[in-house]
Amino acid sequence: MTTGLTTGLGTTLRLWRDRLPASAAGLPARRGRRTSGLRREELAELAGLSVDYVVRLEQGRATSPSPQVAGALARALQLDDGERDHLFRLAGLAPLSREAVPRHITPGVQRMLARLDGTAAVAVFAADWQLLWWNRTWAGLFGDPLEVPERWRNFARSGFLPAEADDGGVDGGGTVVAGGRRLSRWPVVSVDETAVRAAVVADLRRASGRYPRDRALAAVVRELSEGSEDFAALWATGAVGAHRADHKVVHHPAVGPTTVDCDVLTDGDADLKIVVMTAVPGSEDESRLQLAALAGQVGASSAAP
Repeated sequence: MTTGLTTGLGTTLRLWRDRLPASAAGLPARRGRRTSGLRREELAELAGLSVDYVVRLEQGRATSPSPQVAGALARALQLDDGERDHLFRLAGLAPLSREAVPRHITPGVQRMLARLDGTAAVAVFAADWQLLWWNRTWAGLFGDPLEVPERWRNFARSGFLPAEADDGGVDGGGTVVAGGRRLSRWPVVSVDETAVRAAVVADLRRASGRYPRDRALAAVVRELSEGSEDFAALWATGAVGAHRADHKVVHHPAVGPTTVDCDVLTDGDADLKIVVMTAVPGSEDESRLQLAALAGQVGASSAAP
């Protein structure tokens, strides 16, 4: 009989074992089978463990499997990434780092975000801040990202690397004027630029811990460390965190200065960053945002893989 909380390691392993048919695990069907899921003996065989150890895990008499054992159980039970991480946490272990930064946006998420078009500028970024998807309002508010080389559709590169002469340069007030290497085709000013830059660096450090072998992410960090003294100094602090919110003024050439609230939502499973720009309802800024959406009807598109 399973002991302890129903959310504990032993009970959870039993639930996962019961739901996996032997046929799905590549095991032959046997007569007289009284369960549709795996038997303890079968799980032990698939994971390379002793039956006694599986029994002790499920009964709560063994609660601290090694990372190797937890990984073997996750593979044998055919757990997805979220379930695998949950197994590791139940065992008191740190979840395994993933090999590569996820870049897939499900069709359902895209449909949900598309419904915000006209009321919010929405874009999706990967964990390394590479732009993956945007709606027409985003294209209207900041300019069509398709006009920017793919390499420069990266919020961190766009924000930290210096603008060259053909990129628009810097205006008299020291503000970078957007150009061919900027995600925004015109100037965007954050209310607290210092906090935003620190948050982006801390977020990249967090991503580097989750995806230590991702080459694209490593390249971004290396390039920014070598090309931006500001980034290098912030990186040296060792701060780990996430970029969550900001207030921005977009100096749109057609509709005028538009103040927007920026909220960064995170898809926990894939580490996608859903950036949503909205204006205060009933304000002039909301009217400007709607006009920008109309301007982006022609150029807006999706770059999601």
